[in-house]
Amino acid sequence: MRLVDHFEHGLAAPICLTWELTYACNLACAHCLSSSGRRDPRELSTAECRTVIDTLQRMQVFYVNIGGGEPTVRADFWELLDYSVDHRVGVKFSTNGIRLTPERATQLAAADYVDVQISIDGATAEVNDAVRGPGSFATAHRAMANLAAAGKSGFKISVVMTRHNVPQLDEFKALADEFDAQLRLTRLRPAGRGAQVWQDLHPTADQQLRLYNWLLAHGEDVLTGDSFFHLNALGSAVLPGLNLCGAGRVVCLIDPVGDVYACPFAIHEQFLAGNVRESGGFEGVWRNSELFTRLREPQAAGACASCSAFDSCRGGCMAAKFFTGLPLTGPDPECVRGNAEFALAGVGTRIPQPDKDHSRTVRRPVALGLPMTPFAPDRACDASPLAGMR
Repeated sequence: MRLVDHFEHGLAAPICLTWELTYACNLACAHCLSSSGRRDPRELSTAECRTVIDTLQRMQVFYVNIGGGEPTVRADFWELLDYSVDHRVGVKFSTNGIRLTPERATQLAAADYVDVQISIDGATAEVNDAVRGPGSFATAHRAMANLAAAGKSGFKISVVMTRHNVPQLDEFKALADEFDAQLRLTRLRPAGRGAQVWQDLHPTADQQLRLYNWLLAHGEDVLTGDSFFHLNALGSAVLPGLNLCGAGRVVCLIDPVGDVYACPFAIHEQFLAGNVRESGGFEGVWRNSELFTRLREPQAAGACASCSAFDSCRGGCMAAKFFTGLPLTGPDPECVRGNAEFALAGVGTRIPQPDKDHSRTVRRPVALGLPMTPFAPDRACDASPLAGMR
């Protein structure tokens, strides 16, 4: 049996668990999957987070992807990071760099089983800041420089590919090489705030081909996860990475209030499997959820089954289909063979909308200095972009 066949039926524990610790964020990225900005006052407490980590250790989850929001704005972030590592659960966390001081960089360079991922969406400030906000490129670049100066090699530079930054692929790779880092490319999904900008930002057909060929040439040095398996239909060569939708089978998401979703890119009630605060905790959700049980059953391939590229493309991304109004048995909205064009034309207004929005009502500029002065917001959910710090 092929490895992918084992994955299709689900594993005893996820191999890629994403955990968003908070919705609070100092940025307001146009494509944010979780529509982050304001903190949710129902966030899991420090004690509840420790209970989740204890469960992950018991389930032998090797590592967890921590994100947000901006996870480092939680007052207990560094405490939870240490607790996780001490309990043999490695941590890979994504950050925009706002809290990565030289001192924190030195701490991270000395830590085992901790990986850092700096998010940028342009190799230049002009391209990046148009999506992530004024000053965000300078903040991220400073964080990378701090990590490199501290001797933290191999950290990740994570880029969501858009039609504006595909021409910068070589520049992204050069930036990673400059800091002795590794480039990670991910796909733009029409989820969260990304649903509003997907039509304008997702790469064109010509750019998809350019990206495919570039990944074939650089794939051994670039991480992609399961982002681009839909591009495999472009040729006989298969890109590195998982060519399978792992939702509820090998991946899932825990959000800041403990809700467990089948996929990090599908934060919607239709993909909600349970909550870690329920009896049985996360382990009970992962092993007994009706949704996960259903996703682990053989899935209908629909019209894609007759396509000669199905074995390598697998019909594409579930979340991308859902948030563009396509049936889950239909083609990927970015199907490189054009099979989605007719289906998309018939969608009309029947497009599911993201059902959670933590965006701030007022878009604030990025704080370039490190916030140090605490203040008391009127309401917890209306905390400042730095969730209690100015």
